[in-house]
Formats: sequence, structure tokens, C-alpha cells
Amino acid sequence: MAVLLDTAALPRQDRAEAFYSAMMSASVPSRIEHEDPDGEVHARMDFWRLGTPDLFRNEGSGIRLVRTPEHVRIGGPERLALAVQVIGSGRFSQSGSDQRVRTGELMLVDLTAPYEFAWSGQGASQAFQIDFADLGLSVETVRAAAHRLPSSPLYDLMLHHLTALPGVIDALQGTQPAELVGTATTQLVRALLTSAVGDADRRPHAIADVLFTRITWYARQHLADPELTPARIAAEHNISVRYLYKLFAEQQLSLEQWLITERLQGAARQLTDPAYRHRSIAAIAAEWGFLDAGHFTRRFRREHGMTPRDWRRTNQRP
Repeated sequence: MAVLLDTAALPRQDRAEAFYSAMMSASVPSRIEHEDPDGEVHARMDFWRLGTPDLFRNEGSGIRLVRTPEHVRIGGPERLALAVQVIGSGRFSQSGSDQRVRTGELMLVDLTAPYEFAWSGQGASQAFQIDFADLGLSVETVRAAAHRLPSSPLYDLMLHHLTALPGVIDALQGTQPAELVGTATTQLVRALLTSAVGDADRRPHAIADVLFTRITWYARQHLADPELTPARIAAEHNISVRYLYKLFAEQQLSLEQWLITERLQGAARQLTDPAYRHRSIAAIAAEWGFLDAGHFTRRFRREHGMTPRDWRRTNQRP
């Protein structure tokens, strides 16, 4: 276990800034609002690495986390979090749905999308964070399961497992079994979500969901390759181009538009990355497959509401 933050050791005036830094290192970019910023802000954050997934626990005074569309555009790991409210009662909102999360209840957070989460007074939440690529389910399947978790016969098992996990991992710290527990927990989460969605009409789509996830993972690894075409993607996965388009259509997506959007997001991240500060906009555009600077500017403005130059100036990180 790593203690990311313990405000008991910090001067009061430094606690809010330290909280922000610790939260950003453990999760995705978001805005943090303290219930009483001028009062007794206090928190402790613990972090466990279990191979690729991780476990993150935050306990402290009242907070509100807001992940906005702007935060999503800046980027971040493509992950989800399955969390249990350990102390107090939380309020969670995502995709137009509001949820009261009481002590001992689960909530599922799609970290690739905007959301809000808050608690008042003393509270604590414990989240198991997983990459979508490791879970093997599409974003759409995960979002469909998010509002139906209590309907799964695995809900109580998952709740008990997640609650007991810190003690188990502390006993296995630094050993290979700790990573195996991470893998097993990932599979349990997958079973929970599949069973929550999973009536008889849903099960035949499970293989297509896994294939779709593998295809999008592969495409994201090769977005900068100008030779990444539908024909190549299909050939790499031993399917026809027609079936490839069908997979995307079933997710209400256009393959070409999805590729363009992903490339635009990659370019947007590099434009704000200090490591690329001295690279020209045209060079970054070309790296993401946009060889026509005018075309890149038009598509970028349509996606982000401003030109690449304005985006870089407005969102440049220190």
C-alpha cells in the first residue's frame, strides 16, 4: 500500500493543493470543490497496485468532484471504476442519471465521460480501477450495466470482495499473487457487468463485444499510421470489412468518424503537452494522419470548438 496523502501532516493552507495533486495522480483529471474550503479540510488517500488495475481509497471531509467535457477532451486513461461507499452517503451523476450511493452500495463510473460525485461531512469511497481494454467489454455494454448493478446475482459477492480487498492486498504486498488477485477481480467485475446487462438477448453479443474492444484497442495503438485502413483492421482480426462496419454500426458508430475523432483527440493531447511545446501544429497534425493543414484545422474546430492554435494557447499545461 502507498499512502498518497495524509493531510494530518500538512499545514492547513497547503491541504487543498495537496489533495488536488494526489487525486490527479490516482485518477483522471477533474475539478475538485471542498465543502468547507476555509475550514478543516482533511483527507487520507491510499493506493494499491494490482498489476494493471489498481485500488484507490479516499476518506475525508466533504468534497465534490466534477469531470467536465473539457476534462474528457484533454484526455486520460480509458478506464472505469467500480466503487463502494465505505463511509457516509454519496451523490453520483452521469449520463443524465442521478444516484444516491449509501454506505455499503456500489457505483460504476465510466472515467471516459463527464460525471459528478460528492459527499457531505465525513465520507470514504474505495474504487477498483480497470482499463477498458483489460475488461473486454465495450463502453456501451458498461454504460448499459451501470444502472442495473443491483439486479446482478453477483452484486453481494462483488460488494464483499471489494470491501475486503485492502486487507487481502496488504498481506500479499509485493508478491505475484497480488497481481493474480487483480486479474481475478477484473474477471469478477466483468461477470458482474455481463450478468447485470445479461438477459438472453444480450448473451449472443458477448463475443462481438470482446471483438469490438480488441479492434478499438488495436486501432488506438496504430492511429498515427497512415496505412491504418478498414481493410487492414479487418485483415488483422480475420474478419471481413463488411463485418467490421457492422460491428461499429451495432455500437451506433461510424468507423471513419470514430478514427477521425480518436486522431483529433490524440492531436489535442499533444498540443497541450509541454513535451511537444516546440513542435509545430502542422507537424503534430501530420503525426496523427492529417497531411492537409487546412483540413486538420476545419475538423479540429468542428470537434473542439476552436482552432488548434487557440486550443494550444488556452489549454497549454505548465
